[in-house]
Amino acid sequence: MRVMRKRARFDGRTGNAIIEFALVSTVSIPLLVGTVTVGHLLVRAIQVTQVSRDAGHMYARYVDFSLPANQELIVRLARGLGMSRTGGYGKVILSKVMKVGPEECAGAGLSLAECTNYNFPVILQRIVIGNANLRPSALGEPNPSLLDAQGNVTSYLREPSARAVNFDAILRLEPGELAYVSEAYFEAPWLRFPGFLDQTGVYARTIF
Repeated sequence: MRVMRKRARFDGRTGNAIIEFALVSTVSIPLLVGTVTVGHLLVRAIQVTQVSRDAGHMYARYVDFSLPANQELIVRLARGLGMSRTGGYGKVILSKVMKVGPEECAGAGLSLAECTNYNFPVILQRIVIGNANLRPSALGEPNPSLLDAQGNVTSYLREPSARAVNFDAILRLEPGELAYVSEAYFEAPWLRFPGFLDQTGVYARTIF
């Protein structure tokens, strides 16, 4: 008795399937990775906004964040975001802003002509927690030589670098009125997708 053996035939369909899979993969895999990355960034944005809001709320209630122990409160708020008190992937910037009016100038014994920052919003205090080398404040950077140990800005009535840049466009203050600003910026370099998503930093600002 003879056993009939079927001979396998290759008609090229297998090769076509491989080519089709390769073509689809060039689009679907980057799309899948990008979707997952953007999803992670959205979750991170919610966390960063919460850190900014909580930090600003405490700052507006006069918590002294020039003290290392109080700065650790911010680090705990940012748990999971990779920030330490003096480094890591995050940065929280706290600024006390005031609109300079005639009374502030007169109180310092300055005429309006001598009071260079008259009618400008200025930064009275600046405290940075986390990695100081990350994104600078959107309000500008006072000359470091003006800051004392508590982050208070000296010569804020006459020093142009003490002005809060474009703050009037954000919030218009009355002369002598104060605003407490919290800015939070966190990076996630492990989520970068070269050619698709090169910037993974998340920024949030809260004003009280």
